[in-house]
Amino acid sequence: DARTPFRFVLGVIPMGRQSSAYGFSQALDGTWDSYRKATGRRSAKRNKIRDASDFMGWYMNESLEKNGISLSDAKNQYLAYHEGRTGYARGSYKRKSWLLRVAEEVDTRAITYDQQLRNCRGYRY
Repeated sequence: DARTPFRFVLGVIPMGRQSSAYGFSQALDGTWDSYRKATGRRSAKRNKIRDASDFMGWYMNESLEKNGISLSDAKNQYLAYHEGRTGYARGSYKRKSWLLRVAEEVDTRAITYDQQLRNCRGYRY
């Protein structure tokens, strides 16, 4: 079950989940609904890897259009994905040193993957 943990009142009474994030993409309900409406993929499911991957591509393209984040800028795409495009635009990530550290790790991994891909036989950039 790829859902966020429950919140508890008084430490024992379940009070719903911490967010509506679900599935491979951990997309929130409202954002997932926007994706399905914008793409016409009304039957897309968050727990299907193909749909979740398409969602992530859609979200990154939206971040390019609305926030000017290059598709090859893994660090800032990650920050926009984590904080939401509005949170990213406000700079909410700047107060989260742990998140900036993780974003750097994502960027380092993206560079490694890019180098590996460029070394693949038959690969054309």
